[in-house]
Amino acid sequence: LRISPEKDTATAVSLYQLQDEHNEMGKMSIAQTNSNDRRSLVRMPFNLKFRIREDSGRQTFLATSCDIHPCGIQLETDAPVVPQMDVELWPEDNILDTYYVHGEISWVKTLNDSGRMLCGINFKRRVDWNIPLPVLTKTYTSPKGSGVMTSTDFILDSIVDGVFSVDQNWRLTSFNRAAEELTGWKREDALGKTCKEVFKSNCCGTDCVLAESIDSKKPVENKSVFITHANGTRIGATISATPLLDNKNNVVGGVQVFRSAKASMHRAVILDNIADGVFTVDTNWRVTSFNKAAERITGLPREVAIGKPCSEVFHASICGESCAIACSISTGKPETNRCITICNVDGARVPVSICAAPMYDSNGNLIGGVETFRDLRVVKALQKKIFQRERLGDMISKSAPMKKIFDILPQISQSESNVLILGESGTGKELIAWSLHNMSERRKGPFVAVNCGALPDTLLESELFGCKAGAYTDAKQDRQGRFAAAEGGTLFLDEIGDISPAMQVKLLRVLETKCYEPLGSSRTIKANVRIVSATNRDVERLVQEGKFRDDLFYRLNVAKLELPLLRERAVDIPLLVEHFVEKLNAEKDRDIGGVSEEALRILMSYDFPGNIRELQNIIEYAFILCPGGLIQPDHLPSPLAAQLDPVMGGVDLNRPLPLTQIEKRAIFSALTRNGWRRMATCRELGISKDTLRRKIAQFGLDVQEELAEA
Repeated sequence: LRISPEKDTATAVSLYQLQDEHNEMGKMSIAQTNSNDRRSLVRMPFNLKFRIREDSGRQTFLATSCDIHPCGIQLETDAPVVPQMDVELWPEDNILDTYYVHGEISWVKTLNDSGRMLCGINFKRRVDWNIPLPVLTKTYTSPKGSGVMTSTDFILDSIVDGVFSVDQNWRLTSFNRAAEELTGWKREDALGKTCKEVFKSNCCGTDCVLAESIDSKKPVENKSVFITHANGTRIGATISATPLLDNKNNVVGGVQVFRSAKASMHRAVILDNIADGVFTVDTNWRVTSFNKAAERITGLPREVAIGKPCSEVFHASICGESCAIACSISTGKPETNRCITICNVDGARVPVSICAAPMYDSNGNLIGGVETFRDLRVVKALQKKIFQRERLGDMISKSAPMKKIFDILPQISQSESNVLILGESGTGKELIAWSLHNMSERRKGPFVAVNCGALPDTLLESELFGCKAGAYTDAKQDRQGRFAAAEGGTLFLDEIGDISPAMQVKLLRVLETKCYEPLGSSRTIKANVRIVSATNRDVERLVQEGKFRDDLFYRLNVAKLELPLLRERAVDIPLLVEHFVEKLNAEKDRDIGGVSEEALRILMSYDFPGNIRELQNIIEYAFILCPGGLIQPDHLPSPLAAQLDPVMGGVDLNRPLPLTQIEKRAIFSALTRNGWRRMATCRELGISKDTLRRKIAQFGLDVQEELAEA
């Protein structure tokens, strides 16, 4: 409803024309009250609806002749009509007394929270319409005579945030009391000046928020800026802006709201007392707050960080597809305890642990995100010390079987006895041999490795012992052997179980006499080397089958070390993954943050028939596909998921599997471990060849077998 005042000089009666939303018209006269009438004290600010309950319990709405004296400001009754002001009163609040004249309510006495009188209103005529009282349209003057003060000014002054409006020339047309307190400018001094002259904000110019709102004809919310106080100090504020449009949708100006400086300072004090770094971003990924811990960790001042895209501030390893805030917004859930690296102002990498969550306003609208990050440099230093206890040379483990090996390796290294290392391919046999060498008295000498299974006898003999010119075709000059190359050091004979019986005899003689003769030469040379050998075969079974000399076996097997399979030390997988990621980051100058929880879960569920070597290759492959951030499941080799559950497709590894699926996976894993050799698989599983053939057909594993053979 809207009330337009009309003046009747003859009767000294104020007329108010009422018009409801259905354009039904009505008029009423309200007699001017005499001095005996009492006045009421009502709650302010305006937005008052006169609703009184009579003795009968009936709700009545009242109209009033409004001699209003808010805060000592006198009403101008013959001033022109200005923008509307809603006046709404709920006398049920703080009612002190109610007076009746001739059976009708005359006045209601109420107080505000502080008991201060803000205005007085006479009630003389009752309107029995169950509708809100119309809008009162009035003009007021300041008691100081400093100019006209409209009802809009009263409304704006009741708002705790700073508010101002501008015309099309960017000159201030309104400026509320909170804006005065925030900026230090007086209203009369600010009005008529351009907003840039008054605020001198860091966003004035190309980044003007009000200009952005006017250009788009849409509101712009919650932008963090700095403005300049009248005394020259910079003040942080969060602003929102909206355009002013006429009835033809043409821009006639704009309105901007400043969040309370005291509230911002209060929030800043809270954030600055948090030990972890905290920052927030808006929906455009620009930093809107940045606490002291964030300044300390990054080395970047707050005023430099605020307003910049967060990717330009942190240069984190997850910026882009793996952004924690973006992930939390997409899932609607917080991201917690992710370990990444960021760049400080000097360009150095800083390890941090982060948590992120989306931010919503009171209406549930997304307004940005918040992230906390904890400096892990001290933690990483402590972890490094602990990590040293979990590694021996280049070997890393915290599993019990490997710990036993780590415990006895120093003692074995101090002796000159031959060592036999047993373990499947990829378990790290050469690393053990290298560690033995580095911890021994021979560490200043050479470490020479030979793969005995890769060469035929004639080439292996010349490779080990050397040869004279003319010893065989194309032997045009003398060539030094590996025994000579390893003089004073360690000779590592890998795949020793694959050498022929004839070569076994020659090697046995060298071990017994400590002497050897180059191929084609009759000269005996003294061998000053320590022999460390390794094999992935069951040498004891080969001895029983007569395929390996028992006397050579006993010579080699003075000290024996058996390395566990990676699937038997799954606790080491996260440790090894972290090691390979750090190693590849250094080698390839990358900044991969690690692997995601889902990718690690897949790795932990895999059997790793290729053991540690296969894990290293998987991580290296993932480095090729991963653009940055964390390694995800789709960065892993495609056969990996299929090998976890072939033919069946992807499954939830956290759900219980049917017995048939367990049987299928057990058979597939055994076939993979044995290189798809059916007899070896039958022996491992304890089933007949016919049973294995039937199961392969039943589960469709023959397709996988063809792929393996191909």
